[in-house]
Amino acid sequence: MRSGVRIGIDVGTVRIGVARSDFHGMLATPVETVARGADDIDRIKALVAELDAFELIVGLPLALSGRQTASTDDALKFADRLARVLSIDVRLVDERLSTVSAQAALRTSGRSTRTSRPVIDQVAAVIILQHALDLERSRDTSPGVVVTPD
Repeated sequence: MRSGVRIGIDVGTVRIGVARSDFHGMLATPVETVARGADDIDRIKALVAELDAFELIVGLPLALSGRQTASTDDALKFADRLARVLSIDVRLVDERLSTVSAQAALRTSGRSTRTSRPVIDQVAAVIILQHALDLERSRDTSPGVVVTPD
C-alpha cells in the first residue's frame, strides 16, 4: 500500500463532494462540498496543496449496465481539466451507486434527504475514495485508470 494522502472527488452538476484519506491510506473522511462553477478547479487545486495530496480519485458514474451517460461524460471532462492543471495523478474509479449508498447511510443515521443535501456529496466522495483504498489494499495495485489529458 502506497503512503500519502489521496483526495476523493464526487462530481455533480451543482456540487462537488471532496474527501481525503489519512497518510497511510486506511480511512477516507469528508472534507467539504465545493460549488460547481468558475472557481471549482482552483479550490480543488488549493485543497491538493493544503493536504499535500499525491493523488486524486475521481468517481466515474457509469450506468448499472456499464454504459456511459451524460454524467459519465461530465465527470470525464472534469477529470481531464483537473489532470491538465495538477501535477499529481488523477485516477478514475467506477462509482456506480455511490450517491445512492450515501443517501441510504444518511437516512439510516436519521438525517432527511433535505437536511442532507449539503453533505451528501461529501459522503459520496468518502464512499468513492474508501472503495479505491480498499481495492488498492486487496489487489496491491493502484486503483482505476490514470487520466491522460487530451
